[in-house]
Amino acid sequence: MSNIQEKKTKNNYDVVIIGAGISGLTSSALFSKAGMSSCVLEMAKNGGGYLAGFERGKFRFDTAIHWLNDCSPNGFVTRIFKIIGTDYPKVEFQKNIRRFINDDINYLVTNTPDDFKKELLQKFPDDKKGIEKFFKDAKKISKSFDTYLKLSRSLETRNIFNKAIYGLKMLKFALAFIPHIKYKGDKEIKKGLNKYSKNPDFHKLFSAESELLSCLVPIAWAYSKNYQNPPMGGSRTFPEWLSYASKKMGGEILFNSKVTKIIIENKIVKGVEFQNKGKIKKIYCKYIVSTSDLSTLYEKMLPKSIIPENVIKKLNNAELYTSAVTVSIATDCPLEDLNIGEESIYLYDNTNNKKVLSSGNPHKSGMHIISPTVRDKSLAPVGNGILTLFIPAHIENNNYWNCEKDENGKFIRGKEYIKLKEEYAEILIKRVQNKLIPNLKEHILFYDVSTPITYYRYTANKGGTMMGQRPGKENMMNKVATYKTPVKNLIVSGHWSDLGGGVPISVKAALNTSLIIIKKESKKKFKILADYIDGNKNIDSIYKSEIFTKYDNSWVQSQTPAQKNTK
Repeated sequence: MSNIQEKKTKNNYDVVIIGAGISGLTSSALFSKAGMSSCVLEMAKNGGGYLAGFERGKFRFDTAIHWLNDCSPNGFVTRIFKIIGTDYPKVEFQKNIRRFINDDINYLVTNTPDDFKKELLQKFPDDKKGIEKFFKDAKKISKSFDTYLKLSRSLETRNIFNKAIYGLKMLKFALAFIPHIKYKGDKEIKKGLNKYSKNPDFHKLFSAESELLSCLVPIAWAYSKNYQNPPMGGSRTFPEWLSYASKKMGGEILFNSKVTKIIIENKIVKGVEFQNKGKIKKIYCKYIVSTSDLSTLYEKMLPKSIIPENVIKKLNNAELYTSAVTVSIATDCPLEDLNIGEESIYLYDNTNNKKVLSSGNPHKSGMHIISPTVRDKSLAPVGNGILTLFIPAHIENNNYWNCEKDENGKFIRGKEYIKLKEEYAEILIKRVQNKLIPNLKEHILFYDVSTPITYYRYTANKGGTMMGQRPGKENMMNKVATYKTPVKNLIVSGHWSDLGGGVPISVKAALNTSLIIIKKESKKKFKILADYIDGNKNIDSIYKSEIFTKYDNSWVQSQTPAQKNTK
């Protein structure tokens, strides 16, 4: 992941970061920028988490990231990356965003959503007023995102005066969302959609959504031109760059290092114990930033007496995003030859309800179909392509995917597990053949299948969840997402410190956990960073300051296997 030579690990740091996903690596780079010593401990053999992907032969596959938000030149993620340096991976806008396909419809949503509106008006002429209102409400939400850009700092990093201003601005931001929040669940979403059209065929467009906002927000993003493709080389280039920049400025990253215990004295962080190369080792530090899920942190790394049982119970009952079954297919031709474009295709039977469409049933779950190589030719050899199929799934499906557990609770992936994976892949491929690419099978070179067991193995996220804890009333009331813990100087980051998911939430969490600690260590550095994030100063205030570590923007992106093998 980096061509910076590994240094010998010290035994004392300002900060230890648990997890080398995009959140942990962003924090590492920000701490390095602020001149603080840090060490990232990652249980896997390389970093990136869900962004890591994998390689087979001359093909590079993305495992989870199929489109991005807030990574455009003016996006929130880019604003944070610019603190670190200017050689960050660049993205391109996505023009064709999402296609809905079932027996009745074939609609394409682009970054000019009024075209989609025209199609719906032709399909539902009697509901002109309601459909116009639907897109008008989406546009209001779109405009509110501009307000949110300067509201990324958490309350923990604000003084009393700033908290009051923040509250007013958040209210302004929320006004576009408030009228739609209550419409959640099958009955409520039906009521919400009835505001625009009572036609069952209109409702079927959104069969897979569980709340009205899930129908409106993607259209709002389209109005904001806020869909981006992953950077050239795939989404793993983000962690590659962050790893390089952090190390270049003095940070350290240690792989194959699983944290087993947080060392505490008088409810104050002192360090960590971790397994590395079969040995138990210790590192001491002043602060710990944990990107692991809160259940793992609280129940496996901390003494049981630290966390109240009611807190553990709320965490265990929190609503999480699902995991997935992903089939990564290498083809003997470009996917354009099979009439596949850059957009994400959603293939579903609109007679199935939301529960069925997200059940993990390979015959009935809604399926997303994407060709990364239509967007990025570097991922496969010339004349070949990649097709990705995925459905939501749960780790409990199929009696934990026909896996047993050993004495340590690890899943044993035997012949029955492998057989089940193959069955799922063949069912999903057959569905694509029946509805989209009739001759797909004859173009398949090979495929790889990931299940919730796979995602759990590589990320240790509870249930193999793709993005942590979902936004919603119950999760908000139960305060299952938090930066603070009962242990002094132990901070939560990643998808577990903020509700929601994806790269923007992970980077936002990294920013805030870093600011919480930097504020304690250097008021001057904190103020410069906070002023920049709030839009009160430009990036030069950081680049020209002598109190931040300089970075020479010397990262050179590694070649993909296809690029290496080009003659």
